[in-house]
Amino acid sequence: MSTGAEALFAETLLLLGGAIVAAPVFRKLGLSTVLGYLAAGVVIGPIAHLITGSGDILAVAELGVVFLLFIIGLELKPTRLWHMRHDIFGLGTGQVVLTGLVLTGACVMAGITDWRGGLVAGFGLALSSTAFALQILNDNNELNSRHGQRAFSILLLQDIAIVPLLAMVSILGGNTEGDGQSALVDIAISIAAILATIMAGRFLLTPLFQVIARTGAREVMIAAALFVVLGSAMLMHAVGLSMAMGAFLSGVMLAESSYRHELEADIEPFRGLLLALFFMAVGLSMQLDVIWNNLAVVLIAVPALMAIKASILYGLCRTTGSGHDDAIRIALLLPQGGEFGFVLFTTAAVGGLISTATSSLLIAIVTLSMALMPFGSIITRRLISEETREEIEEDFEGAGSDVLIIGFSRFAQIAAQILLASGRDVTIIDDSADRIRQAASFGFRIYFGDGGRLDVLRAAGIERAKVIAVCTQKREITDRIVDMIRAEYPDARLFVRAYDRVHSISLRKRDVEYELRETLESGLLFGRRTIEALGVSEDEAYAIGEDIRRRDEERLKIQVAEGLHAGRHMLHNRPVRPEPLVKPKRATALSEPDPVDADQDGA
Repeated sequence: MSTGAEALFAETLLLLGGAIVAAPVFRKLGLSTVLGYLAAGVVIGPIAHLITGSGDILAVAELGVVFLLFIIGLELKPTRLWHMRHDIFGLGTGQVVLTGLVLTGACVMAGITDWRGGLVAGFGLALSSTAFALQILNDNNELNSRHGQRAFSILLLQDIAIVPLLAMVSILGGNTEGDGQSALVDIAISIAAILATIMAGRFLLTPLFQVIARTGAREVMIAAALFVVLGSAMLMHAVGLSMAMGAFLSGVMLAESSYRHELEADIEPFRGLLLALFFMAVGLSMQLDVIWNNLAVVLIAVPALMAIKASILYGLCRTTGSGHDDAIRIALLLPQGGEFGFVLFTTAAVGGLISTATSSLLIAIVTLSMALMPFGSIITRRLISEETREEIEEDFEGAGSDVLIIGFSRFAQIAAQILLASGRDVTIIDDSADRIRQAASFGFRIYFGDGGRLDVLRAAGIERAKVIAVCTQKREITDRIVDMIRAEYPDARLFVRAYDRVHSISLRKRDVEYELRETLESGLLFGRRTIEALGVSEDEAYAIGEDIRRRDEERLKIQVAEGLHAGRHMLHNRPVRPEPLVKPKRATALSEPDPVDADQDGA
């Protein structure tokens, strides 16, 4: 075996061994595996010098990011991507432009470089790491959350911004008249390549996989999947775009294909291994000598960079509609520098815009900010006040029925059975991704959406519904939805699940057509079956149950008119009040509700 081959095998073994040791150790410590891979890379490279050349490894490892974007593309239908356009081109563009200008001013004022080099440094540092951010979102199962989707939109715009940023470096680095024209040509070629990828994905990829599937050879299907990912990545790379962008577009084009899940399963092992290699390669490329020689600058620049980016991200997210918690999550997810900064700074150094020393310093700052990135998740958990809710696509195609059910609770699931058995078409919306997936596995068709938003209700066909059934689980949410519908659609027929007796009275005052406490019917049936077991005939038990039902209804009408404590004479009880064995220290207030009335699930 040649020396070169032996070295390749030795480096591969070192990297695999580092991953095997680092991942479980850092996971055991409660830290991110990403941080473990970075640490392993630093130990193997800059500290132990077991591997000295990280450039080739990093180039190969970037395929992990490519595969990651392809899998994400498989989860995004073109229609969903279109729905994200405002976040991509609004929030994403605002982040790149505003952050780039602020960091440009900071670099010039700090004396790091002149205004031309400052533009390159500022906009290069404005970019965030797609690999780090998406891996953390994946690890935390937050990619489909609202903040995960907004963060992904920003990252996607940053990938698109690569072309104009490279064009900017070309224009600033030279004074020939052809530079402006060359930049326009580059942009036109990039747009043509994107369109070619989209057309190929729409008209060629699905037929290709149909032909390959007929062969029955699984290895050929895997080879075809790798060919599509790498081919689209190389096409984008050839025109100056991100390789990940090409893989992402091909994934989006296959998102509606029947082969989507098989492709995802084929690519997943390569994605995981190559991403681990990518993070280790970043650790290998850490320039400890540059950091040490410029320690004071680095110690100021890294936290300043992350603070500036986080502050701008938080402000933009809040301005564009994100809540405090989501804005915090995004701000602490994307404050680091990005891997594309390596390319931009190196290109600027070759063009004479910045010195080689400045390029090395900027690369060291970006790398160190990446290394600190996993700690952002720890800080985020301390600053937010609520758990992350997974969200899926709001797609209301085909919605609009006689009955609109809001909230697919246990109560609603039983009610829906009767409606469907009668032949009625039902539109159901719920805001729990897990509940929707579970219901879909049983054949229910449910739409994802927040029933507390008027635009969602309109998209779900509220104007065509003859009956609107509000079956949400929390009283305050139910009341808010009822009030909103009453205000916008005063003639709507509202059937509402009540939380308890007090809630039933409140809903009747809101003039809903029908309300029902979840436990009323089940409690009546339970009582009937119990007295039947004690020897009461079925007919007599039924008559007793109907008497209780009648008394409950009459008592509710009295309580709506006169208050909660009215109608007690309608209750079946024994007028015996035993004395307590121990005299209470203080008298019970006469104004306290009757335990029966206050019971959350009782009559």
